[in-house]
Amino acid sequence: MLAAEVGKYVGPVSAVSRRGGWVDAPFGEDAQAAALTEAFLSYYEFGQLRPVTGPERAEAQQRAAVETARRCLRGLGVRVQVAGEWDGRLGEDVRGLLARTGPEVSLDLLLDMGAVLDERPDAGKEALRALDALMPLAVWRSAALLGGGLPRVTGDMLVDGSCEVPRAEWRMWHEVRATGRAYAAFLGYGDYGVQPPSALAQPPAPGRKGGPPWGVLRYTTESSYLLFKTLTRGPDRTAVNRNAARRITELPEFRGAGASQGEQWLSACANGPLSTSEGVGGPTEWLRAGNLQHMTYVVRSLADG
Repeated sequence: MLAAEVGKYVGPVSAVSRRGGWVDAPFGEDAQAAALTEAFLSYYEFGQLRPVTGPERAEAQQRAAVETARRCLRGLGVRVQVAGEWDGRLGEDVRGLLARTGPEVSLDLLLDMGAVLDERPDAGKEALRALDALMPLAVWRSAALLGGGLPRVTGDMLVDGSCEVPRAEWRMWHEVRATGRAYAAFLGYGDYGVQPPSALAQPPAPGRKGGPPWGVLRYTTESSYLLFKTLTRGPDRTAVNRNAARRITELPEFRGAGASQGEQWLSACANGPLSTSEGVGGPTEWLRAGNLQHMTYVVRSLADG
C-alpha cells in the first residue's frame, strides 16, 4: 500500500529534473521504514531522486535513508527543522547523524525554517545562526533554505473577499543571501508552495461535498501572496468563483494565460459562462492552479536572479 501511494505522487522518473531532487516521507511509521526503502529504490536508481532524513527522525527511518543513499549513490538530504530559535543541541544531533553516513555518501543540507510569517521577524537571523553552525559540519554538496510564508487561511482573513500576505520566506532567503557569508551565494531556495507548513501533516483537502462552504484562489507576486475568496457550494458559487479568477487576471501583476498551466486555468475560469459551473473548480483545482503558477514563477525568478 505504501509503495502504491509513493508511486502515485512521485510519478514517472522521466519527469524528474536532471538537476535532481529529494523525496521525503517525514510521517511514515517506524514499521514502514524497510518497505519505504524498497518502494523508493526504483525511483532513486533510475532517476535523480535522493532520500531524506533528519536528526529528529526515528532511528529506523534514518537507517533506511542512509542505506538507500549508499545503495544508489545519489546522495542523502539532511533536513534540519528550526521552527523557532536555533538550539545548539540540534547541531550535535546532526553531527551524530553524519557520523553514521560514511564518507561515500554525498550530503545535501535542507535547512527548514517552517512557518516564516511577519510575526517572526528574526527568522533570517535564526537561519544565519543555524547555517553558521551546520555548514562546518560536513562538505555539503548543496545547501538550501526552506520556509513557508502563507499562514493557515481563515474566514476572517477573507471578510472583504480578499487579502494580501507578504512573502516573508522569500524575504528571509534574500536577507541571508545579502550577508556576504562564504556560503550565501550558493544557498538554494525552497518553500511549501501556496500552503502553510502545517498542511504537510494534514489529510488532503476535502472535495466539493465536504469541508467549509468557502475556499481560496491564490496568486503570487514579487513580494506578496494575494488571496481571493471562492465558494464550494450555494447558488452564487459560479458567479463568485469566476469573479475571483477575474480579479486575478485583471491584476497589473498577472503574467498572462501563457505563463503556466496555473494562469491558463485562471483565465479559463475567469472567462467562462455564468450559465454553467463547469470549470469553476473546487479545493483540489484551486490548490493545483495556485501551486502551478507559484512554482513556475519561483523557478523563473531564480533563473533571472
